[in-house]
Amino acid sequence: MNVLILGSGGREHAMAWKISQSSLLSNLYIAPGNAGTAHVGVNVDVAVDDFKAIRKLVLEKKIQLVVVGPEGPLVQGIADFFAADKDLKNVGLIGPDARAAQLEGSKDFAKQFMMKHGVPTAKYATFTKNTLKEGKAFLATLKPPFVLKADGLAAGKGVLIVNELKAAEEALATLLNGQFGTASEKVVIEEFLKGIEMSVFILTDGDSYKILPEAKDYKRIGEGDTGLNTGGMGAVSPVPFVTPEFLDKIETQVIIPTMKGLKAEGIKYRGFIFFGLIKVGNEPYVIEYNCRMGDPETEVVIPRIKSDFLNLLEGAATGTLSEQHVETDPRSAVTVMLVSKGYPESSDKGKEIKGLELVKDAVAFHAGTKFTREKVVSNGGRVIAVTAYGNDMDDALDKAYRNANVIEFSGKNLRKDIGFDLKKYLEKA
Repeated sequence: MNVLILGSGGREHAMAWKISQSSLLSNLYIAPGNAGTAHVGVNVDVAVDDFKAIRKLVLEKKIQLVVVGPEGPLVQGIADFFAADKDLKNVGLIGPDARAAQLEGSKDFAKQFMMKHGVPTAKYATFTKNTLKEGKAFLATLKPPFVLKADGLAAGKGVLIVNELKAAEEALATLLNGQFGTASEKVVIEEFLKGIEMSVFILTDGDSYKILPEAKDYKRIGEGDTGLNTGGMGAVSPVPFVTPEFLDKIETQVIIPTMKGLKAEGIKYRGFIFFGLIKVGNEPYVIEYNCRMGDPETEVVIPRIKSDFLNLLEGAATGTLSEQHVETDPRSAVTVMLVSKGYPESSDKGKEIKGLELVKDAVAFHAGTKFTREKVVSNGGRVIAVTAYGNDMDDALDKAYRNANVIEFSGKNLRKDIGFDLKKYLEKA
């Protein structure tokens, strides 16, 4: 089978790494890819949102399956583009159509969907520039801290948690005045839920679904969950506080109502659904949906899937997923993200990365990298995701950090406390 992965980050490298191990694979292409994906497939210099160039590539390389990594092309309608083209409509594509992708593309759409279909979530209201006064009045009805979310896509940085009412009112005005461009023309204000966050992922063909390993990621740039939100500084799987009983609750109260809701809305959803959850007491609430796999969660989830990943993807594309089985590696996996100086506000690029050949008992998934004059250099905020297996979380953490420390580039930054907040749950067990 000839496969094309769209994207250039750690998520796409992890998928390419896993798909390259499949006996079903003939040729693997990644567009545009990075310095890491070049080792497991063929990089093609095509942008993820250049649908015409993607069409040409798919036809030239006789691609049979396209895996869409990032959310942008999905929200922009790449699945609809394929479905409407007589030469592409029979090519398998992993990713929902534009309407379904609004689960991620619009926070307001997602909240309305959850309320309508009985998916547990926080109380909310949505406001625009014209209803700023009403938005401030709604804030006054809530207890701090206050949660404000840009309605549209903001690269994982459109969520603000503010402790003071006056600061929240100012943040609302700033958002509605274009802090995130068109993404914050509408702002969702939510009741703050106190609990601990984690994520669950499913792969679905629109009828059946398979639950993939759960994960917990770390969004803040600083230790102790301080500082600005990022795209993710690390991740852990399995999550120590997720018991089989709690996973059953997630399936019964969140996954099944979501699948039933999609069918009720006439949406044939084919691809991944990422459930961003918070455990309040012993109950799961949905913070957000994503219409693709998370990053850096993919870098711990994919290594824990023992089954042939390409076989699962083909099942999702052909409507035969119910015939497949997901076998999970019982070992722990931990990812530590190495980021550029200045990230997430800015990022140095073009810094030579050294020590990759010293990585042992771990995998260095490339996120923001490229080849320049036969050197691997940084090419973005998040540069390398170091993932290691362990017999338990502590073992995986030790290996991940040991390997993170052998990789060097100017301005390298990392969080040194990934997974540390979860140790108390291991002690209880």
